[in-house]
Amino acid sequence: MKLQQLRYIWEVAHHDLNVSATAQSLYTSQPGISKQIRLLEDELGVEVFARSGKHLTRITPAGEKIIETAGEILRKVDSIKQVAQEFSNEKKGTLAIATTHTQARYALPGIIQEFITKFPDVALNMHQGTPGQIAEMAADGSVDFAIATEAMELFSDLIMMPCYKWNRCVLVPRNHPLAQKQSELTLQDVGQYPIVTYVFGFTGRSKLDDAFIKEGIAPKVVFTAADADVIKTYVRLGLGIGIVARMAYDPDQDRDLVAINANHLFEPSITHIGFRRGTFLRGYMYEFIERFAPHLTKELVDEAVSRHNKADIDEVFEHVELPYR
Repeated sequence: MKLQQLRYIWEVAHHDLNVSATAQSLYTSQPGISKQIRLLEDELGVEVFARSGKHLTRITPAGEKIIETAGEILRKVDSIKQVAQEFSNEKKGTLAIATTHTQARYALPGIIQEFITKFPDVALNMHQGTPGQIAEMAADGSVDFAIATEAMELFSDLIMMPCYKWNRCVLVPRNHPLAQKQSELTLQDVGQYPIVTYVFGFTGRSKLDDAFIKEGIAPKVVFTAADADVIKTYVRLGLGIGIVARMAYDPDQDRDLVAINANHLFEPSITHIGFRRGTFLRGYMYEFIERFAPHLTKELVDEAVSRHNKADIDEVFEHVELPYR
């Protein structure tokens, strides 16, 4: 059994069983990959992939277990490489982050700019997706860090640490009746108008729904999107009033819109950053975490890593006062 063979079956499984695409991504030949997979299957005495002619059709039950173990082995190998790199050149390497559009567009640019300035030899890769996709990428080792707000139950296999609280604002055109309202905004006010907001499962959408349900109001959500910039576009078109993360309002770029404070209408959401257990954190990884959330010092992160379950990890942060953004 060769490490290369384990790499091949892992990559084929994560390229939708497309051997040609796998070969292209690994800069090798399709026949070479097929041959090595066959040699591995012959050695193990079981098929990893079922076939129809020359085409792979599915992963066998035995193959599921084998590929899962292969992934664990490959992650250990990567950790060994990272340990070596840390001691040979502590400021050179890679860092991959998975997050949502709102975090990538509004929360991270300044952090990343500072980070790249300090660590110019660290290649930083950003992946955007749904909470489910983000959790999967972090769990299978495709990325180092996951940054998310929604669906924390999907991240149960990761060490997730709280970074900051945030809330929402209501966006309306400057000539909208709500922009002229003198008294404090209420949910009843909001419920009178069509609403443009996030897709369920994105950027604290559950907190919004919970608030309306609690007041017995059925909001008129007419359009949803995962991207705050898309939401703002449709508010400008007059489709409805927007409810977005407060950080998504830019006073300079959004001067044609009015942002009405909605902190009192909705429970705040908490953004977390996390990584899979067993990850070797290099020095620049600790630095990135602390730049994103200054209270997450190396000592506090290491304390969270030492805990064995989510309840114990949460205990580490129960007395930490989270900042608002």
